[in-house]
Amino acid sequence: MTNKIAVVTGGGSGIGRAAALALQGAGWHVVVAGRRADELDKTVAMAKAGGGRILAVPTDVAKADSVAALFAKTKAEFGRLDMLFNNAGIGAPGAPEELDIDKWKQVVDVNLTGCFMCAQQAMRIMKEQTPRGGRIINNGSISAHSPRPNSIAYVATKHAITGLTKSISLDGRKHDIACGQIDIGNAETPLASRMANGVPQADGSIKAEPLMDVTHVGTAVLQMASLPLDTNVQFMTIMATKMPFIGRG
Repeated sequence: MTNKIAVVTGGGSGIGRAAALALQGAGWHVVVAGRRADELDKTVAMAKAGGGRILAVPTDVAKADSVAALFAKTKAEFGRLDMLFNNAGIGAPGAPEELDIDKWKQVVDVNLTGCFMCAQQAMRIMKEQTPRGGRIINNGSISAHSPRPNSIAYVATKHAITGLTKSISLDGRKHDIACGQIDIGNAETPLASRMANGVPQADGSIKAEPLMDVTHVGTAVLQMASLPLDTNVQFMTIMATKMPFIGRG
């Protein structure tokens, strides 16, 4: 039992839910944040016996006041914060010349600005608490390295997350704040399940792609979070072994 405190954004489904349950089962107290209160409640209901406490806080990471309220609630309930998993994200499929500018801005607001605002609030708590410090893990995605067709908004924000991760890693050192990035490929979630039926490839073809159990991602996040603060996984890639990413697919 660790009794450490974590905030997981996008905790109402998929990767966020898997990470939250892995942490909670290992004894962490976990605050799950997301826009859908009913899905957050489902995550809470899945908590593992004998683990830490899990608390749902409905949050829109694109809104500064909502993010501030999330971290104020976390501090009020638990007194400190040891880890933030910046996981919330959305996409906006479309060719670059066709993508609506409002859709572009929405993706930037959630995936990049929301990630920054959560990190900012987390760092303010971590640098002032005793013992000082903590860890931030950003969900970069395989799209932080290589795009899929017609995903320019998502890909651009995920490339930007890498810069955010590096900057926080550098600027957080003096406060004992570690920051790393996990890049995930083809985890089986409701959003990714379509890949098994065929998705567009770079050569214009449609092909089915292999998926991996999302619980492995939760285990990987737990592994990164469990390290002492003088040790950091700067970048981790976890992916379905046979997905078309390495080489030419």
